[in-house]
Amino acid sequence: MTVVAKGADGRVLSGAVVSITVAGAPRPQPRGTYTMSQQNIAFAPHVLIVPVGATVSFPNRDRVRHHAYSFSPAKRFELKLYGRDETKSVTFDRPGVAAIGCNIHDAMSAFVFVTTTPFVAITDGSGRVVIDGVPPGQVSLALWHPSIRAPNNSVSRPAIVAAGGLATEIAPAR
Repeated sequence: MTVVAKGADGRVLSGAVVSITVAGAPRPQPRGTYTMSQQNIAFAPHVLIVPVGATVSFPNRDRVRHHAYSFSPAKRFELKLYGRDETKSVTFDRPGVAAIGCNIHDAMSAFVFVTTTPFVAITDGSGRVVIDGVPPGQVSLALWHPSIRAPNNSVSRPAIVAAGGLATEIAPAR
């Protein structure tokens, strides 16, 4: 399935999360390591997708101390001051988006997108994403980006995936 994400102005949205909810699809299970580094006075990656129940490590790779936090309903936490080569972790146990900041460096921001669907990915620089394995049938297609002016910074709509797949666009209303 190929989706192109666009903003309300019609321009493509890079770094947007496209998710597809399929009735009866198994929930993804945490696998491997999930990391949001603090490096060059920035979080990397800017958007991290994880399944519900995933533990995310927040290693500090800077020479300065950081104090990462989130006051989001999806996950509230504070990782109080810690320095270079130290790592702290947080388990994300509810779906939603956690906006992450640093109490020391106001310009630092990032997002952890916590999902219950295995069909989810981040758009590339051209606003495009390919999500494989989506079964044919009725689905709910959703788009999230911090610039979307809608509840929870997201919009969704129904879609029908044919046996050969689907190529579509999604955007907030203009």
